[in-house]
Amino acid sequence: MLKQELDTISIDRIIEMAWEDRTPFEAIEFQFGLKEAEVKVLMKKELRFGSYKLWRKRVENCKTKHSAKRERTIDRFKCSRQRMISNNKIAKR
Repeated sequence: MLKQELDTISIDRIIEMAWEDRTPFEAIEFQFGLKEAEVKVLMKKELRFGSYKLWRKRVENCKTKHSAKRERTIDRFKCSRQRMISNNKIAKR
């Protein structure tokens, strides 16, 4: 399923990124090497079933979670006002 074994900090960060509306799946793949389907498997494994269902419903209705559906004016992974993300492997762009 997962290409690599992830440590607890990485799993927590992936879950956090998956819940964020502005973070596309492509950013998670770029940073951790997990495709959208693998993120869904991870979320199903790590979250309670009810939380997973809420997340899936939210993701399906969220246009910003997929780069192809996003507005062309959005060309970054994070908010311009956000200075630093803790445990982020990519310090600066």
